[in-house]
Amino acid sequence: MTALVAQAVDEFGRLDVLVSNAGIARISPIADLDVDAWNAMIDINVRGVLNGLAAAMPVFQRQQRGHFVTTVSTSGLKIVPTQAVYAGTKNAVRTLLEGLRQESTSGWLRTTSVSPGYVRTELADHVDDPQLREQTRKNMAEFAISPEAVARAIAFAIEQPDDVEIGDITIRPTAQG
Repeated sequence: MTALVAQAVDEFGRLDVLVSNAGIARISPIADLDVDAWNAMIDINVRGVLNGLAAAMPVFQRQQRGHFVTTVSTSGLKIVPTQAVYAGTKNAVRTLLEGLRQESTSGWLRTTSVSPGYVRTELADHVDDPQLREQTRKNMAEFAISPEAVARAIAFAIEQPDDVEIGDITIRPTAQG
C-alpha cells in the first residue's frame, strides 16, 4: 500500500482519494470453528483497510486534504446465519471509519463507507460450503447489480464539494430482501 500511494503521488503530485475494496467472505457457521477462515478475513478485511489508512494518512495530513472510501457490506447491516464473522469484520471497518471521522473534524478529511448488497462479482467462487456457494451463485444470477452501479455510488460521494461528506451509502438490488 505504501508503494502504491508513493506511485500515485509521484505520478500525479498528490493523492486525493483512497478506495479500499478488498475483502473475502469465508462464510460458515461459527460452530464449524474455521479459525483459519476467521484469521484470513481479519487479515484482509480489517488489516488490509488499516494498512491503506496507514499508507495514505501521512500524505493526506501533509496535503490537509483527503478522502477514504471503504467498501463494507450490507452483511454488516443485516446479520444472517453463516456470516457472523464476515459481518463482524465489515462492522469493524465501519467502526474504524466512523472513529477516524470523529477524530478528524478539522474539515479536510472525509470518510465514506459503502455497503453493497449482491453485486455481480467472483465472491461465490470463494465460498467453501457447496450449498452456500450454489445459493450465492443463484442469488447473483437472479438479481445482483453490476459493479458499475457501485462505482457510480462511490463517484457520487467523491464528487461532492470538499465541505460535504457522504458518510454512508447503502446500495443493493431492489429485489434483495
